Amino acid sequence: MKRAQDKVVVITGAASGLGLADAKLLVAEGALVIMTDINITSGEALAQEFGATFIQQDVSDEAGWSELMKVVKRKFGRLDGLVNNAGIAPIANIEDLDTETWRKVLSIHLDGTFFGCQAAIKLMKENGGGSIVNMSSTAALVGIGPYLAYSAAKGGIRSMTKSIAIHCRQNKLNIRCNSVHPGSINTPMVHHALKTLMGKDIMAQEDPEQTRRELGIGEPDDVAHMVAYLVSDEAKHINGAEMVIDNGDTVI
Repeated sequence: MKRAQDKVVVITGAASGLGLADAKLLVAEGALVIMTDINITSGEALAQEFGATFIQQDVSDEAGWSELMKVVKRKFGRLDGLVNNAGIAPIANIEDLDTETWRKVLSIHLDGTFFGCQAAIKLMKENGGGSIVNMSSTAALVGIGPYLAYSAAKGGIRSMTKSIAIHCRQNKLNIRCNSVHPGSINTPMVHHALKTLMGKDIMAQEDPEQTRRELGIGEPDDVAHMVAYLVSDEAKHINGAEMVIDNGDTVI
């Protein structure tokens, strides 16, 4: 049996990057995956390509979460896993960041994760439990100067995750909540950062894959395998943990 066989899993921000990698791997591991994203064109096409369900969603909209869970319950009858992955990472330091951008970043990351966890727990309780995976970042552990709002939001997700994990354990809900903290991973978000901050365009190199390895940048599947593990029953005793995937960057 595959590790996520017949588990019903919602993944936000799943039309690209890490969310897409999570969705593909979990489908391959037998899960019934519901991909959500604001990008309906890419989301629908990708979901159809590898056998997932797509629902358009703005994670910062609280009412949208309620509607999403109604659809999940009606179509699948339960929810076993939630991967709160949706996010944005505008480049701006403390001196440059404007209030509108600050609030937008926090609304997507913090409000979106809060709404998602709250809605998921309500539905998971009806079926005896589940697993929530919140996508944080190494920025939550060390802070990144040019990413003030992103670092603050990811730090909030880190603490929120632990609080939820404690609550679920103390109330015997059989719901686990863990955070994942990727470092530099080969995604459009990281490509943009490298090009903007370092003048390094990976895709313009003669051998992009070699350049990726030389820069020590991981692959989306490095994160997806961790997510699949945390969703699976193999991780039944993992709760409130922060899984760092950075090849030791935060240790050096």
